[in-house]
Amino acid sequence: MSNTENLILGFIITFLATVLFTYFVRKILLDADITDSPIVTEHKHKTGTPTMGGLAILLGAALAASLYCNQKNLLLTVLIMLSSGVVGLLDDLLGLKIKEVQKVACNISSEPIFIGRLTLKPGEEARVATEKAKKDLPNLLEHGKVEITGETPIKSEVKERDKIIAQIVLGIFLVATAGVSTSVLGFEAGILIIPIIIFGVIGSINSVNLIDGMDGLAAGILTIASASCAIFSVINGNFNAALPFAILTAVSLGFLVFNRYPASIIMGDTGAFALGAGYITAGFLGDLIYFAVIALAIPIISVVISLMHRAHIIKLPVEPLHHTLHYKGLSEKKIVALYWSITLIICLLAILIYQFMF
Repeated sequence: MSNTENLILGFIITFLATVLFTYFVRKILLDADITDSPIVTEHKHKTGTPTMGGLAILLGAALAASLYCNQKNLLLTVLIMLSSGVVGLLDDLLGLKIKEVQKVACNISSEPIFIGRLTLKPGEEARVATEKAKKDLPNLLEHGKVEITGETPIKSEVKERDKIIAQIVLGIFLVATAGVSTSVLGFEAGILIIPIIIFGVIGSINSVNLIDGMDGLAAGILTIASASCAIFSVINGNFNAALPFAILTAVSLGFLVFNRYPASIIMGDTGAFALGAGYITAGFLGDLIYFAVIALAIPIISVVISLMHRAHIIKLPVEPLHHTLHYKGLSEKKIVALYWSITLIICLLAILIYQFMF
């Protein structure tokens, strides 16, 4: 069997298996009443959708590793995925506990009002989330400018500091495999490859995790980016790099069957952590990190924009960017289609430019 045929067979088996795993994981999660409670007002209709669906992604990847147990790059990629998935699972489990209940305020005046960092137009509503917003609320209520229209339960979650520490450890796991080349873009990095790997793991996990806020958004982008990396690898005869990306494409696409709009299951941090870590691991091990970063441009840009918002360089009415677009009136389906399309265009252009210029 040729390398290409082997690649296609692995993709098909993993895809079909992930579809089945997702179906059964969804059923078990529903029976256990492990479901989501969205904090974004516009997503209230998704309440009750089973979360932690990333377990199906992990099962699909584990099956692929069993089928190709002689492929070192794939085994290491799946090992990092499983480790990262466990970290994400712990965060998902903690999220089943309600930390606080935040009020939802609606502007009932005839002019825009300021609450926290938000500007609410007449008729608009938002969660009273920040400390400043909570201090502003009594005065606005007293003057009859807002009314409370509802309450939103806020889930408990791992502290950002602890998440970063866990992600650093995951990066150290990848360093410990000794499978990453010390050469980056033709330059010998030497020992500096260690912080590069750790930063890459942290960046990739957070990029995928941040983008996982709408039905099929993260799974679709990972499908396109991973497939592009696999195709790029095949074009350049790098089948060792192609297999892990083909498997990542298969598990992302298999999960997308149930995660596309309207989603009947959500991947949660279990899936986002696994896909983010697995993607960057495949890029490092396959010496394809430059193309992998380009293919993941949209999630990376989203992280940068969110960081600028948190640093008060720019101001978003809702974070992250895709929620801002929704807040401004763009439908969820259109936002997802836009993000998928831009990712596809970036990947195609990157492949074509490389072929014609190099």
